[in-house]
Amino acid sequence: MSKFIGYVGTYTKGDSKGIYSFTLDTVEQKISDVKLAAELGNPTYVTVSQNNRFLYSVVKDGEAGGVAAYSVNSHTGELKSLNNDVSEGASPCHVSVNKANNQVVTGNYHKGTIELYSVNSESGSIESSLSVVAHEGTGPHERQEKPHTHYSGFTPDEKYVVAIDLGIDKLITYDIKDGALKEVNSLSVRPGSGPRHIAFHPNGKYAYIMTEISNEVVALSYESSNGSFTELQYISTIPEDYTENSQGSAIHISKDGKFVYAGNRGHNSIAVFEVNEATGELTLVEMASSGGDWPRDFVFDPSEKFIVGSNQESSNLVLYARDEQTGKLTLIDSDITVPYPVCVKFLHV
Repeated sequence: MSKFIGYVGTYTKGDSKGIYSFTLDTVEQKISDVKLAAELGNPTYVTVSQNNRFLYSVVKDGEAGGVAAYSVNSHTGELKSLNNDVSEGASPCHVSVNKANNQVVTGNYHKGTIELYSVNSESGSIESSLSVVAHEGTGPHERQEKPHTHYSGFTPDEKYVVAIDLGIDKLITYDIKDGALKEVNSLSVRPGSGPRHIAFHPNGKYAYIMTEISNEVVALSYESSNGSFTELQYISTIPEDYTENSQGSAIHISKDGKFVYAGNRGHNSIAVFEVNEATGELTLVEMASSGGDWPRDFVFDPSEKFIVGSNQESSNLVLYARDEQTGKLTLIDSDITVPYPVCVKFLHV
């Protein structure tokens, strides 16, 4: 395969109307066919089921928010609305689906909650909200006046659900017992660091948190038997002498486990790190320009020879070639217009 279909979640302001689709041609090294795939409010984060049959998105609907389900035409990229589940208050900022496609979990920044939904694995539709947990606490930074859940997802073995809370500087591990989320472990990171997202190493032993406030990656060891984490290293994602506003964004790891990539909004870069597979610790390789303003997310294409980045405030996607030996990025094209792009995802191969 040389052509891959991707999706972009956006903020629906300005010209943006919802979720956009695009095609990456890896032979031509070109992104084309950018079009509106689904019209809905603030689909800022999307995720695709393992079998490529369904896409789930966070959604804002008036004064309510929740999660929306779509069926996917994997040949054309077309999305067809199935249903949604919304409740009063702010919409979530993150959504994940398990491999069996029978559970979806969301994280809500404004509410400081994590919510588990049951899904019909055959039809793809959302059945009901099973469990909601509200975090408690504060942090020392002015943005940490209350809990702000920024990530919710399943551990690689799907034994647990992990929530990352920027407001209380915590990573919380949940078990699912009889359809309810039960806290089984937690880790507090450095006060005021503002953890945002996490990426697990394919060996299952390590994980990497991106902090939003302190612009660092926290390398962790992971114990799958009880869902616990231990800090290994803190490493900056921006130059030491950079004093202007910068906020950490996305973090992803290559499938071979050799490189970690982390986005910096403000410094407008993607930091590339090499992984020491014996220790889990990172070494900086380079800081590549984001090719736009406020790099919110990026994604490996299925071949992992390319990365597609999204710059929220300059409303553009960026295509990079990725050197699989060094991890370095070469900018190919930054003139791909998508209004206020946030999250980027490809169909699985």
